[in-house]
Formats: sequence, structure tokens, C-alpha cells
Amino acid sequence: MNYILSDGPYRNTLLPITYTRPVAAIRIGILTLNEKWAYFLDDTTSCLTAAYLQKKFPLQQAKDSVVIHAAFLPNPPLANAVKKLGKGEALIHHKHGVIAYRVEGEDLAYNTERFKVVAFDTDCIVIKNTWDIFVHNAKALQEDFDLLTHGRQSQTISSTNTVIGKDVFLEEGASVEASILNATTGPIYIGKNATILEGCMIRGGFALGEHALLKMGAKIYGASTFGPYCKVGGEVNNSVLFANSNKGHEGFLGNSVLGEWCNLGADTNISNLKNNYAPVRLWDYQAERFSPTGLQFCGLIMGDHSKAGINTMFNTGTVVGVSANIFGSGFPRNFIPSFSWGGASGFITYLTSKAFETAQAMMARRQVDFDKVEEDMLLAVFEMTQKWRKG
Repeated sequence: MNYILSDGPYRNTLLPITYTRPVAAIRIGILTLNEKWAYFLDDTTSCLTAAYLQKKFPLQQAKDSVVIHAAFLPNPPLANAVKKLGKGEALIHHKHGVIAYRVEGEDLAYNTERFKVVAFDTDCIVIKNTWDIFVHNAKALQEDFDLLTHGRQSQTISSTNTVIGKDVFLEEGASVEASILNATTGPIYIGKNATILEGCMIRGGFALGEHALLKMGAKIYGASTFGPYCKVGGEVNNSVLFANSNKGHEGFLGNSVLGEWCNLGADTNISNLKNNYAPVRLWDYQAERFSPTGLQFCGLIMGDHSKAGINTMFNTGTVVGVSANIFGSGFPRNFIPSFSWGGASGFITYLTSKAFETAQAMMARRQVDFDKVEEDMLLAVFEMTQKWRKG
């Protein structure tokens, strides 16, 4: 079967994270949504997303396809229901609407007249908003841990560590020394060739992706995920870093989501709680205003390739777009558009030529090329976000 993971109705509510990736490429728990679906479907998938992203994330079409709204976290009952769909049938959740539909030909659009409804009433998690990524990370992390470790044995954990609880798993090549691993509040998963340096204190759930690094003396509260090749230090609580991003030094990050190729300078601090304990409002790209999240704790949402200089301070509920560069004293505003350069004293446009030089330099440090596909994607983001930049 040809399985297609669609952005569905949630691409705009997941900006700025989805400026540079399909919904299916969002990481939550240990795996991306795409990796989860591929596992449960026991098949490959491709993505149906914005046209400017399709070159990087190509769509595979066929005469007979099942289109799945990727924002749903898959589990065995949901995946089985999707696999059983007949031609012309649509799987509909009583609360969340369309989950998947099976279609013939190249017209992949959904409309009620084309499909026979198949009801699915089991509870499920849907990633509709950026903050859902950290809100649901604990459950997703536990499910991924159970999935990846079932029937397998962890590498031996060094006796230099203090281990509390049973759900600690080290993949091949992982290294952990002289640290405290407390898995009583959630599992701890250390990916292939990942390293935890001496003196770290980790309270699960926690996932460290392959080749990622946790620096000496880090203090990590669950549920937190640091994806492949991330470098993290200081204090972090309930945050998700997708991949190749750095928070390498002291400073606090809480209830936050960082995309790829981000960097927080030394002693960058993020507020995740308002002084008056009021619910947090977050920039809403779809409504073009600040909208309520219903959360008391919400820190920073940062798009790919954005950077913060040393001693940067972010207010509660700050949204930073793609390829922004923030620096200087004081608190910058709570919404920083993509390709902005500056800080609390104001912003100007971050020229693409300069932004691309920075991206190329950072990616080269991970032996990744900044190619024409990446450049064209970012140029498209630059154009579509122009209206929010003032300088």
C-alpha cells in the first residue's frame, strides 16, 4: 500500500515549526511522527505538504493510496484501523475528525461526498499546536521507549552511575559515567553513540538521540527529548529539541520546543511562568494575534536555524520564527518574526546572504551540506514571512 502522511488541517497552527518541515517530521517522544507511522504500518511513507517543501520531502503517488493526517500519534488499534480501510472509505474520529482515507488516482483531496465513513472512537493524541509537543511528550516518550526496547537488552550501565528505577536503556556505543539516572518518573533512553558526561542529574522521562551530547553537570527534568546530534547543558525541564540544536551552557530552558540548527548562547534563560501566574498567550500565525494556550507553563517556541547570543533573556511564551538572530540585554518582544536581527532595542531584517552563511557554517560542523534545496526552502520562508518584519 502507498501510505501518504498529510499535513491535514494543522500545518498553520504548528508554525513556525512547520515552515521548514511537514507535520510528519515533528519529533515527539523519541521518534518523529513519520518514524512512528512507518513502524506501525510496517511500510514506507511519504509526505503531502506545502509545495515549496516537497523537493526536500518528496511525495510518492500511486493508483491506490491511503492518506493519513500525520498529526495523530499512531498506536496498534489506530494503525490497524488505517490498514483495514477499503477503497473509498474514510476513518473518522468522533472528536478529532478525519484520521485517514483511501483514495484512487492522483486527486488526494478529502471531501465528504467521496467517502464512506468508518468510525474510530478510541482515545488518541493529536498534535494540533506547537505546545502539544511538550505537553504530550511524557506519554509519547513512554510509548516509544516500550516500542524500541521490547525484547531487547540494554548495554551494561557503568557502575560509576547511580541508577534509580528499571527503565534505563543504553543503545550500542552510548556512554554514561558518574551521573544520576532516576527512572522512577519516566524511562531514560540513551541513543546510539550518545554521550552523557560526568555529574549529570537526569529525572525521566528522558531521551537522548544518537550522537547527542549531555554536558557535565547538566540538570534535566522530564519529560525532555534531545534529538540526534544535539548538545545540551545547564538546566532543562520538559522541553524538546528536534536535532542538531545546541543549548550547550548554563541557563534555564523550560516547557519549550526548538527545531533544528538552533543555538542558545551561554546563560540564555527562558521564563516559563508569568510573574502573576496568569495563563500564557502565544503568537498565533493563523489568527495573526496572541491567542490563549490554556497553559500556566510555556517557555520558548523556536523555528529552525534561529540563534540567541550570550545572556539572552526570553519572556514567558515567546515565539521565534526561522533564521532569526537575537542578542543584547533586556527582554525582546514575545513574537520575533523569521529572518529578524536584533533584540530588545529593536529588529531589522536579517539578510538572507548573511543568514545562509551562518547556516552553512553551522551545518558544516555536523558534516551536512547547505544545499540548493535547503536554500530554496528558506528563501520561500523569507518571502512568506515578509509582512511581519518591520525593518
